[in-house]
Amino acid sequence: MLDHPTAPDMLEAVARLLRDTLIPQLPPAVVFQARVAANAVDLVAREMRLGAQAQDQAHGRLQTLLGQEGSLATLESALCTGLRLGEIAADAPGLQEHLWATTLAKLAIDQPTYAPYRHALEQRATDSVTDLPATTTTTHPKE
Repeated sequence: MLDHPTAPDMLEAVARLLRDTLIPQLPPAVVFQARVAANAVDLVAREMRLGAQAQDQAHGRLQTLLGQEGSLATLESALCTGLRLGEIAADAPGLQEHLWATTLAKLAIDQPTYAPYRHALEQRATDSVTDLPATTTTTHPKE
């Protein structure tokens, strides 16, 4: 097994190659598709770097919130069912924090340069929230 470069590092290099070298040389008719491809490669790299940790953290929060064991998918389904049936109140302890942390972790992967996401990170840092998922503090290249 190779230590370096890692798969996400190689994907980031491919995205840089597309953006910095190839896109400027492409005919205008295919530039958009090449940018979409570069963004997709970046997204896959972020998923590889951040996805497992985000899922593990969500799984832990859901186990605590629901007081039960199960897969992440099972616990997410149980949360949705409990909310829909009124068995879990919107102000249940830990619910809003779980939803915020999950949303921020997903945005860290999908849209890390999204201005409201960046603002939410700054606000959470200012508020000194200690349960901030590590996935949301990673910096990402501008898409």
